[in-house]
Formats: sequence, C-alpha cells, structure tokens
Amino acid sequence: MALLVWFTLLGFFTAHSVAQKPRPCRSPPLLQGSLSVVSQTETFEALAKYKYDAFGQRVRFGEFGQYQNKSFHLDVLLLYKEAVMYNINQHNKTCTKKELKSSFHPLEIPHDATLLGQVVLGSFSKPGAGLLVNSWVGEVPKQQAKYLLTFTEFGCLPISALYKDPKNGWITTSFFNNVIGIEDPSVFLPPEYCKNATLEAGESADFFSIF
Repeated sequence: MALLVWFTLLGFFTAHSVAQKPRPCRSPPLLQGSLSVVSQTETFEALAKYKYDAFGQRVRFGEFGQYQNKSFHLDVLLLYKEAVMYNINQHNKTCTKKELKSSFHPLEIPHDATLLGQVVLGSFSKPGAGLLVNSWVGEVPKQQAKYLLTFTEFGCLPISALYKDPKNGWITTSFFNNVIGIEDPSVFLPPEYCKNATLEAGESADFFSIF
C-alpha cells in the first residue's frame, strides 16, 4: 500500500513533465527477463524468469518461491493458439497437460486505462541517470479487480504491476533485466516426454494469474 501511495503522490507532481500526453501502448512482441511477485499478506512470494512471444501467443515461466511458508517450483509453458498449458518437471522428466480456456492477452496498457502520472525513476539532473515511466490505473469489473501498471515511456517495457481482487488483495509484480527478443526459441517447444501427456480438465490462465 505504501508503494501505491508513493506512486500516486509522485505521479501528480510530475504528470506534466513532458509536453505530449502519454498514450496506452503495447510492449514489444518478443521479450524475456525476470520478475518478482509478492502478495499484500506476505503469504506468497516468488522469483521467475519469463519468455514472452506475442506473435505465437506463447509464454514460458521458470519460477520458484514460497506459499504459506512452503517452498515450490514451477516450470510452465502456455500455448494459447493450441489452448494447452504444460506443467513441466525437468528433474523427474514428467509433464502434465491441461486445456487452456482463456484467450491470450498481450503485455500492454488497456485502452480504457487512466493515466495516473509520468515520473522519472532515479534522477533527471543529467542524461542516463533516470528512467521515464508512465503509471496507469483501471478496473476489471468482471473480476471486481483494480490495477496499477507502470511501463517505460520509450519502448513500452513493463516495470511493475499492482493488481487487487477480493480474494488475494494487492499483488505486486516487478519486472527487471528485460531483454527485447528471444535468445532460444526452443523454450516454447514442449519436451519430448510431454508429448504423451494426457490432456486434463482445463482452466484459465494469463501472464499474471499463473502466479
């Protein structure tokens, strides 16, 4: 909550720092990097590496963390065009396969989001000392949820996402070490031992709900 207040105040102070008003944007179609996720109640925390392919509508997560004081590890491949999600265990060479019911949603600022403000992370006193970002707020009425998204002004790269719903409260996702492009496209191919996995009952999942 302190982070939300900080963004709110700083956003109002610097909303007019540039002449042109920021507009909703979409991230580059090929991205990879790392992220951290923390719940408001501190019962859940995780670190993950992600690979994101908007062209092929594919996402891969390698994640580890803690939930209710218990450690976990996930390796998940989401293939939206095939409507399939794989949960991969590379150590045991096993794999579960589930029907993926939800549609692919690209990394972007929704068109109906409201600009909260534009801020400089770091300092604008000299070139290269700060990062210009835009913060946006909005609601998802269907889930009774609210969000606060921060993306870079140039390049539309994700910096952070705060998401609140009645079930989980605030969940904070922070992105770092973002790289445009995919170094190894084979990460979007299921391992050989996944090909014989039986398709199980489906569920919905997107970039954030997988956590």
